[in-house]
Amino acid sequence: MVSLTPVPCASATFTVWSSAWLAGAAAPDDVLDALGPWGQLHDVVTTDADTARTHSLSAPGTPPGSVTFLLAALRRAAPRGPGRVVLPAPGDPRGLPGPGPFSRAAMAAGEGVLFIDAGLGIVPGTAADGVLRWTVHPVPDPGPAPEHLALPQAERDLRDQVRRSASVLTSLGVARHRPGVREEIAAKLRARPRTLWPAGMPAPALRVLQHADEVQAILAAASVDEPGGALSASAAAARREALRPLSTAVRVARRAAVTEAVRVLAASPLV
Repeated sequence: MVSLTPVPCASATFTVWSSAWLAGAAAPDDVLDALGPWGQLHDVVTTDADTARTHSLSAPGTPPGSVTFLLAALRRAAPRGPGRVVLPAPGDPRGLPGPGPFSRAAMAAGEGVLFIDAGLGIVPGTAADGVLRWTVHPVPDPGPAPEHLALPQAERDLRDQVRRSASVLTSLGVARHRPGVREEIAAKLRARPRTLWPAGMPAPALRVLQHADEVQAILAAASVDEPGGALSASAAAARREALRPLSTAVRVARRAAVTEAVRVLAASPLV
């Protein structure tokens, strides 16, 4: 394993670690440990009886199963088929397989994992305090593969977008008069879940994930309204327009980083 670093979402953690496990580069307990920051307990349910029966998972209306059973189901269905993280947002459905229950659930959650070879899609969500539930959907048609974006290009695009957005936000005076903004950003970064990544995790992917996390914290701070609602309606609209492409660049960079990590780990020799 490599050093503790922030993780953008539970789906990114599961995509990387499950792909490492399917490649023989990690043990099931490693996957479970890596998911720990996202919930004290994790359970697994399916959306329909056919999926439950086919993959030996918990059917709707029955007690939830465990992530261990889910990992076993993925290996049976596609022994070395890696996962693909999806990070959709309204107006940006890239990576989703098209209309259907999985796409709707992933869009609502802002994240999910596609296992194309297994014909499954998985979306995490809070089931109770401290309990993260992974809901398994059948995805018989994954749709066209999203356009590949090399990690170096995604990193450059993120840096360029940061510069462009910064000039607009500065001209708007966003957060200029709000004290403690730097401390607020630092606190958000400290609060992000951290996990150990698999041995063999590429350093460039870790660097991009770290940078995207820092930009996300800045986005969160810039999105906070001024005390007393001092920001005019027109300025608020301009702020949203300035932040939208930056938020998209963060998601694209995270997808590229996770995709590169999966590519490297999936090529690992079986142990």
